[in-house]
Amino acid sequence: MDPYELTVPPDYEGQRLDRFLVAVMEGQSRSQIQKAITDGHVTVHGRQARPNLAVHKGDQVRVDLPAAVPADASAEALPLDILYQDSDLVVLNKPAGMVVHPAAGHASGTLVNALLHHITDLSGIGGELRPGIVHRLDRGTSGVMVVAKNDAAHQELARQFHDREVEKEYVALVWGVVQAGRRIDAAIGRDPEQRQKMSARSKHARNAVTRITRAHHLPGLTLCQVAIQTGRTHQIRVHLSAIGHPIVGDSLYGGVHRRVAGDIRAVLRLGRPFLHAARLGFTHPRDGRRLEFTTPLPLDLESVLNDLPGWLEEAP
Repeated sequence: MDPYELTVPPDYEGQRLDRFLVAVMEGQSRSQIQKAITDGHVTVHGRQARPNLAVHKGDQVRVDLPAAVPADASAEALPLDILYQDSDLVVLNKPAGMVVHPAAGHASGTLVNALLHHITDLSGIGGELRPGIVHRLDRGTSGVMVVAKNDAAHQELARQFHDREVEKEYVALVWGVVQAGRRIDAAIGRDPEQRQKMSARSKHARNAVTRITRAHHLPGLTLCQVAIQTGRTHQIRVHLSAIGHPIVGDSLYGGVHRRVAGDIRAVLRLGRPFLHAARLGFTHPRDGRRLEFTTPLPLDLESVLNDLPGWLEEAP
């Protein structure tokens, strides 16, 4: 594949090389980046560097990733809700509870395992365990995703995500009253105390913007339509929790309440955060068509809404 030629912008002055590359190269994990650096595939001003090298404004960074390798995660005959596919990409509706790719503690049963059963021509850029994966949804989040079927499509889709050309809208049920039009602009990074969490208090944070585009108020709750310009890990969950309105059912970010008023006790049935990726819009990587896909709320979320007082079908 073609090398990445990058110039370090002022915002990343003094950051570690590996963290800078993770921030600007969509679809690459930190472990993948670190391996590429230690294997000699990354240079700064023409010289090989270490992952912890501090980068500075104007530094010229070249990333020459090796040719993609075939995926060796095992194929599993798991059901997939495929919304659209062609020779370049697959769009699907990911169920809640499914991890996107194999990782520690999740060697099987993932979306990648299912994809390898249903799709024979996935992009190899994601490596052995992440073939075709351009972006991710949390395990507990349902909704629409796009997967690349060849390396050219993968690179172009990754560029669109990086350049914020992809439209992403979610539906979330949160505690309290949130008004439409609310904008949350707070950088996100790894929580300094609890490593499994992300936080808006991290010293090594990356910029993130979340907007509440529509809001339907229920007793003690708000059903929100949420748009994100960036795609940081746990972004919506972190941002809504940071402003005092955690997502209902989100145990990691304060969204599970033991005492709930009787008229909204339906929320106690939730076994995961009430968060659904409802719409995804992007440009087709080959022919330039603008594509948009939507997915309705899954039954577990819809049934909770139907049992809440004040719910109307015209809500977002």
